[in-house]
Parts: sequence; structure tokens; C-alpha cells
Amino acid sequence: MVKINFRKLLVLLVAAAFIAAVSGPAMAADTIKLGVAGPHSGDLASYGIPSVKAAELVVKNINAKGGVLGKKVELIVEDDVCKPEVAANTATKLVGAGVNVVLGHICSGATKAALGIYKDSHIVVMSPSATNPALTQSGDYPNFFRTIASDDAQAKLEVEFALNVLKVKRIAVLHDKGDYGKGLAEYAKGFLEKDPRAKVVLYEGITPGAVDYSAVVQKIKRKKADAVIFGGYHPEASKIVTQMRKKKMKTYFISDDGVKDDTFIKVAKQYAEGVYATGPKDVSKNPLTIKARAEHVKAYGSDPGAFFENAYAATLALLNAIEKAGSTDYNAIVKALRTEYVDTPLGKIRFDERGDAIGVGFAMYQVRGGKYVEVK
Repeated sequence: MVKINFRKLLVLLVAAAFIAAVSGPAMAADTIKLGVAGPHSGDLASYGIPSVKAAELVVKNINAKGGVLGKKVELIVEDDVCKPEVAANTATKLVGAGVNVVLGHICSGATKAALGIYKDSHIVVMSPSATNPALTQSGDYPNFFRTIASDDAQAKLEVEFALNVLKVKRIAVLHDKGDYGKGLAEYAKGFLEKDPRAKVVLYEGITPGAVDYSAVVQKIKRKKADAVIFGGYHPEASKIVTQMRKKKMKTYFISDDGVKDDTFIKVAKQYAEGVYATGPKDVSKNPLTIKARAEHVKAYGSDPGAFFENAYAATLALLNAIEKAGSTDYNAIVKALRTEYVDTPLGKIRFDERGDAIGVGFAMYQVRGGKYVEVK
């Protein structure tokens, strides 16, 4: 029979507990973990990859200066392919990895699918691009912030531009049935129906990923629409515009920041010329924007893509909030985001009680000479 020395055993147990209590949290807190979620593969990767690169550049600069709260910042990147059914799993992975804050998601539908998981884990999330109004206006997600204005502002700009600048009257409103596209289209339709100058001659959802949209294009032609307002992303928009132009239709095409992407121009080619799309205000003259863009060119050998400045700003805002809060405590970070201004490529910003960035808005752009140019 083995004789047990209970006194020694007790000492060993106490020592083990002390080591676990001290070393466990210390190891977990060795770095500040920043999760980055979005589409890093698939048709919409051009929206997500610029955010990863923005985060990499910001983190590189901050780590070179000693990090945040004396700790290095570590990036943990997960791909959600901009699909709600994947985004929930992406969020679960990031929570499991122990992230302190999250930059993302990119698409509104994917963001909505993931937010509840982060909320339950008391993790702050900040998107550079998810514009669905309900994400902040519903009050369901107090852990959500964004560095882009919401779709109600975007839709209002599109409608006012169509009526006041283009002077059109008969408008077809289309959407891709998603949280982002349909939400924007519903706002546009609502604004149009309140204006006696306008008539919504067609309101219809299309199927994302379809090869052919000739049926809806024919409806636009038959309804004699002066303009189309489309809520959705560039893969569908490029096909619709191409088919319209091949039918010699001169109908104006007005869309959103889901279409204001160079990939749309590359796919639609000459048929992209003249297309209008709303997008974040031009901040190219901001000194921080100039610096950030130069960093991107030096690091990656190319100009940054969609939502780069918004993602750069979001990364700065999140890490600044942790520094100002003096900890990674959820409530402290939220308070800092709402009260502490931070200099970003979007200007000096902070966030309102809903989580929207104060002072951030949209502008109208048009494809001219193969690139998007702001319409003054």
C-alpha cells in the first residue's frame, strides 16, 4: 500500500493552483488579439482583402512603437466568404481563439449572422463596410460599431441625385434579396414614393449568381424606366449593366458601395462607363490617407482596394479604445469608443450611442475613363 503524505500533497496542490492562476492569464494576455473577419476568397474577396491589409499595416506601425498597453498586437484572420451561414462559424472560431476585438465583418448579412455570437462573448466588433441600418438602429447589438454611414443615407443620396441631378421620373428599383441589397432598395423605394416627381415602375428582387438577367432587363425596357437603382454587389450589377448596354439601352444605372469597386469595372469593361455608384466620401487629401496609401503601395506593390480607408480607421479606433480604456474590458472599450476621438484617414472620429461614426458619409461617383470619379 502506498503511504500518502497529505501535508506534501496539500502543498503541491496549492502550488499548482497558484501557478495556474498566475501563468494561465499571463500567457493568455501576452498579446492583444485583433480578429479580422470578411471574404478573403470567392467572388467578393476584393471587398475583404483590403481590410486585412489595412489591419496588417496599422498593427505593424503600432507594434513598432511598443504595441498597445505595452503588449504586441496579434492578428487572427478568418474567412467568411461574405455568407451568413459561414460567418457564424467564423465568429465562433475567433471567439475560441480568444480575440479581444474584431475588425469585420464586411457584408451586412454575414455581419448580422455573427453579431449575436460576439455579443454573448462581450466582444466589440467594428465593420468598415456593413451598411444595413438595423445593425445600429435596432438596438439589438450594443457591441457593434462601424466606420461607414448606413444605407438610409446612401439610398437618400441615390434618390436625390436621380431626381435633382439626372432629372429622371420613371425608376426601376432592383435588389439581390440580401440584407444589404434589399434593405437599401426598400429605403430607395420609400424615398421615391414620398416624392411626387417620381414613379417606381418596377420593384423586383433578382437571384444572386444567375448567369442571365435578360428577363429583368426586358422588364426594365418594357416599363420604359429612365433609371435603375440597384441594391447589391458587383457580380450581379456587372451582368445587368452589360446586358442592358448590349440591348442599346441608355437607361441610367445607379448603385451603391457594393458596386463601387474596381472589380466591377474590370468585369463589365466598356459597359461600366457612365455607371453611377455611391461610396464613402473622398478622403484622398487627408494626410493620414496619403500616408496609409503610400504604405500599401510600398508593402504590397499596388493601390488599396474597397473600404481600405474605412478598415484602416476601424483598426486605429479599436486599438486606440483599448489603449484609452487601459484594458481589454468590454465596457471600458465601448465607453472609450463613444467618448475618445481618434485621428484616422476618415478624419477625427468617435462613435455615437448607436455605434455609427460621427462625421462619416457618402458621395456619388461615376465611371469615367475606366475609373470611378467623384461627381461634384
